[in-house]
Amino acid sequence: MRGPYIPESFIDFSVEANRQKMLDTLEQVKGELGQNYPIVVNGERRETGNWITSVNPGNLDQVVGKVAKARPSDIEDAIVAAGAAMQQWKRLSVQTRASVLFKMAAIIRRRRFEYTAWMAYELDKGWAEADGEVAEAVDFLEWYGRHALKMSNPVKLGHLADEANEYFHQPIGVGISITPWNFPLAILVGMTMAPVVVGNGMLLKPASNTPVIAYKMFEVMEEAGVPAGLVNFVPGSGGEIGDLMIDDPRVRFVTFTGSKAVGIRIYERAAKVHPGQRHLKSVIAEMGGKDAILVDKSADIDAAVEGIVAAAFGFAGQKCSACSRVIVHQDVAEAVTRGVVERTKAKVSVGTGVAGSAAVTAIVDKDQFASVKNYIEIGANEGTLAWKGEVPAELNGYYVPPVIYSDVSRTARIACEEIFGPVLAIVPVKDFDEALDVANESEYGLTGSVYARDRAVLDRARTEFEVGNLYLNRKCTGAMVGVHPFGGFKLSGTDSKAGGPDYLYNFVEAKSVAEKL
Repeated sequence: MRGPYIPESFIDFSVEANRQKMLDTLEQVKGELGQNYPIVVNGERRETGNWITSVNPGNLDQVVGKVAKARPSDIEDAIVAAGAAMQQWKRLSVQTRASVLFKMAAIIRRRRFEYTAWMAYELDKGWAEADGEVAEAVDFLEWYGRHALKMSNPVKLGHLADEANEYFHQPIGVGISITPWNFPLAILVGMTMAPVVVGNGMLLKPASNTPVIAYKMFEVMEEAGVPAGLVNFVPGSGGEIGDLMIDDPRVRFVTFTGSKAVGIRIYERAAKVHPGQRHLKSVIAEMGGKDAILVDKSADIDAAVEGIVAAAFGFAGQKCSACSRVIVHQDVAEAVTRGVVERTKAKVSVGTGVAGSAAVTAIVDKDQFASVKNYIEIGANEGTLAWKGEVPAELNGYYVPPVIYSDVSRTARIACEEIFGPVLAIVPVKDFDEALDVANESEYGLTGSVYARDRAVLDRARTEFEVGNLYLNRKCTGAMVGVHPFGGFKLSGTDSKAGGPDYLYNFVEAKSVAEKL
């Protein structure tokens, strides 16, 4: 019997022993960079002759590793392998399946510094951000393992004297996990092992920017007891293998975290019923946001400023939950803008993830770097430049500074489009009615915050602010598994609420059995 679920605590790197251990681990991992990694199908390591080269975005001269690309023939083998492996896996007790997740959690805990270091190199993620992600992976495993056990409990039904009735859930089949680069460890683990714990087989296609840490997590799955073929590691290009996997009539569901454009395309393709297909495919998608923090005239301005800066610039704004717009009552707009600028100047530095403490680390790759720089140029014509930071000359990566624009129109592109970088738009409004109107006219509805002391304002926000994750008087980032179930409305996705009490039901079907006595 496992104890109550408690989220994993974070490592305090201000403690000298922890800091030194992190430095030592970074040196250890540095010595392991540059290796080649295979795909894995049905337990077989395959080198396909084509490679994804992973480069540290904060040090463009540093190759983190090369990972083989899966071919169409590998996808065929992987689908067959996953389907065959799950026939045995689903017959195991739920206690046995859940124990694999708990074993994974234990392995990750023991190697916590190691995986933090790998993300510092492959994604240029700062120590605290990377450690928080490792903790989140552990939380997903502990949470989903426990909830799989709960799902196995008998369901109470209405009673008939001459019948025995039961209601239970069973796995639905082979699925695909298409995981993101910005949380390449935690979200990958959660999206893949949630379907597995309830009995399904999987194809794991990690983001091409972060395939090495994905391989490291696949190794943890194997070590913890995931059978050969149940999860198949198949990185590669979306154009070459992505559509092939999604279209295959044997695939039952797709889990996806990524951009709106890709998510919509997956949703459209998965809706088509192909020859030989005898089911409707499910898509569980999280597709980003244009997240707003609303500041009412009754707000604690200091608290609002602290939350805005942390949510806007942590990990260079490369979170789907990041605050990219502040919608502020005109009476306090000047004070909020001044406070945000002052705190950003004082608290937000630009630097490498390996060094550890910078909030604004590198943008993930060349294309995204160019996109963020373009939005900064667009913003120059759409608002007043309140402040723009500087990038240290010695950095050799895709760095952009934090940028703050004030007096931005509600229709400006930087106020409406997802930027995924450290660019903040401050939009003044005349009252809370207009604030809600501006927030809700977005096509996205992922996260949002409201800072206010007025209870009537907070109560309105609870029901009228159209986001899946609403935070009152706190920042809009930092959702914790089992505490803040995560998923958005509108074009932010299917609101599947990862880390919530009902997430596992996405991967099972309910069956009712009645026997005449």
